[in-house]
Amino acid sequence: MRNHLRPHFSTTQTILLSFLLAILAGSALLTLPVSSADGAAVPYIDALFTATTSICVTGLVTVPTFSTWSMFGQIVILFLIQIGGLGVVTIVSWLMISLHRRIGIKDRMLIQDAFNLNTLSGMVRFIRKVIAGTFLIEGLGALLYMTVFVPEFGVRGVWISIFNAVSAFCNAGMDVISENSLCAYVHDPIVNTTTILLIVLGGIGYIVWWDIMGALKNIRRQKLKCFANLTLHSKIALSVTAILILVGTAAIFAFEYHNPLTMGSFSLIEKLQASLFQSVTTRTAGFVTVPQEDLTNASAFVSLLLMFIGGSPVGTAGGIKTVTFAVLITSAFATLKSQSEAELFQRTIPRHAVSKAVAVVNMAFIILFTATLSLSAVTDADALDIVYETVSAAATVGLTRSLTADLNVWGRIIIIITMYLGRVGPISLMIALNTKKETKNIIKNPTEDISVG
Repeated sequence: MRNHLRPHFSTTQTILLSFLLAILAGSALLTLPVSSADGAAVPYIDALFTATTSICVTGLVTVPTFSTWSMFGQIVILFLIQIGGLGVVTIVSWLMISLHRRIGIKDRMLIQDAFNLNTLSGMVRFIRKVIAGTFLIEGLGALLYMTVFVPEFGVRGVWISIFNAVSAFCNAGMDVISENSLCAYVHDPIVNTTTILLIVLGGIGYIVWWDIMGALKNIRRQKLKCFANLTLHSKIALSVTAILILVGTAAIFAFEYHNPLTMGSFSLIEKLQASLFQSVTTRTAGFVTVPQEDLTNASAFVSLLLMFIGGSPVGTAGGIKTVTFAVLITSAFATLKSQSEAELFQRTIPRHAVSKAVAVVNMAFIILFTATLSLSAVTDADALDIVYETVSAAATVGLTRSLTADLNVWGRIIIIITMYLGRVGPISLMIALNTKKETKNIIKNPTEDISVG
């Protein structure tokens, strides 16, 4: 009888619920007076917003991270960012493995759904590799940051370096340096390079990591070309990532070249560095070296496109993802060429992948339209600033044109919901809400042609 009364959640529902519970737990900790720098409890809406932006690795903040929160509060935020980047399921699974607890079939299905994997085999090994790889890269990033922040801030520079490394790798974009993010380091090559590498490595996806490592081993053994040995997924992710970074850098460089509010006074190398950073950070990272509100409209629209696409699947980034974008574009051109199948790198794209890509983009547009319309109804801000805010929230980027802190309570609630939906993913949300069991239709309705386009 008890088993019948116990609620049964699907793996997708469990993942969504775990993120929600983590947000609520984090907001409760952040409302404690010990979490505040001045000892006075922070208003719950700000604590909830901060917990959500941390778990969802977004980076939008209503209160300055470095001055609002005490060391305890900043540690809570850092843990939330790490949990959000890796995923609650990953953290729990890792703890179970560390305690020598058995990973059952249900746990494996959770991991499979959390990372969008195609197989249930090798889950324990996969989790160990993800955790080890994450901590290794974050550790190396922190050491590189220390060469700049320790001489400048002393012992506090160690904490700043660790916080920034975790935040950059998890694509969170939050920092404990100042209210202006990394604007003071726009010309610093170490800070720029380290941040860019951490963002790209975190956003490229864990599957690509292992694929590249496997390809490199094959090169040593068989002397084959590395790229040719990669899976189709990795080829698409790497190619689209490189193209978007290069095109984004070139576009922002051209549009900001003479802008006195951003890069107009920079040298040629400094302009290239700042343009590259802007192109990379829009891929769901959220750090800034130039004020977003000072960008030209052309650069802002380029940034919107890059934010919407985001990073790659099975990583720490958000957005519709690079592979989704590539599949959608390839499918569209295949249709225009009257081809029955979409192809990439001499491989046929499965029809179910095309259907899923269409569904992801459609749901993303619905969420963005609803969020933008809702935010427009509760604030009289500039239209571009509102769209920038909602795209940034839905794609878990964290870039803002100085609008977040000025939002009223309703505006903050809208962005909180948008960040959550962006982190869990529109498709996961629809699957979780669909409680009907899949049934096979024996009798099908008749087919009739329609005009499209």
